[in-house]
Amino acid sequence: MKKFIIMIVALAIGIGAYAQTAVKVYDETIDPNVQIIEAVGKAKGEGKFVVAQLGGNWCKWCIRFAKFVNADPEIKKLVDDNFEFIHVNYNPRDPDGYIKQESTKEMLRRLGNPVRFGYPVLVVLDGEGNVIHTQDSGFLESGEGYDKEKVMRFFSTWTPSAVASSHRATSIE
Repeated sequence: MKKFIIMIVALAIGIGAYAQTAVKVYDETIDPNVQIIEAVGKAKGEGKFVVAQLGGNWCKWCIRFAKFVNADPEIKKLVDDNFEFIHVNYNPRDPDGYIKQESTKEMLRRLGNPVRFGYPVLVVLDGEGNVIHTQDSGFLESGEGYDKEKVMRFFSTWTPSAVASSHRATSIE
């Protein structure tokens, strides 16, 4: 009986671990530069900014952030109303051919090498595709997850209207 209980517990742990890794929010087949260009074009047409979450399906904190944003209706509405939110795949351990490596290197250069902050890292681009902010997601964490107040503050601070009003307030006419 003891072996049976141990076997059931081990199976439950294994299924839980598999379920954690089975979640895929990053499309590993998309050229990251094309993904960003398309998101910027769509955002510009809708008066939004882009938030690019760099990371990968291999990163538990990346998956946690994606789930966190989608699970909270208030955060999700704020994001949906103001941003094209994309998950840009980056796996430093997976050299997937020369062309993909070169495209990834180009994307990282374009975004100012944001992965120096760890994973996930959030890059805010304006409607022209200019990087206006890079956010180390570690500052949005609390315990084994993310802090709603910190995440809301981050997104609220970088909406197009917040950036525009900040620019107007500091402009010298």
